[in-house]
Amino acid sequence: MEQHITVEIRIDEDDTNTLCFAELNLRGDHFEAIGRARRSSSDRPMPVVGEELATARALGTLALCVMEAAQEKIEQFLDD
Repeated sequence: MEQHITVEIRIDEDDTNTLCFAELNLRGDHFEAIGRARRSSSDRPMPVVGEELATARALGTLALCVMEAAQEKIEQFLDD
């Protein structure tokens, strides 16, 4: 059975801060995560780096949330 699942990514940034908001809906479970990146005042502006770092951090956190949810379901299954 093939499934297509979409992760929604929203990026908000200013001159020094980048925030990435990631959302995933998976079989009725809703997961959200935020990733942050901050440019040092001594670094030259490179918006793509902030976007990549913030996105990677949000997706990493999102992955951990999904893993925790799966682990909880496994534990509930084993307890039944």
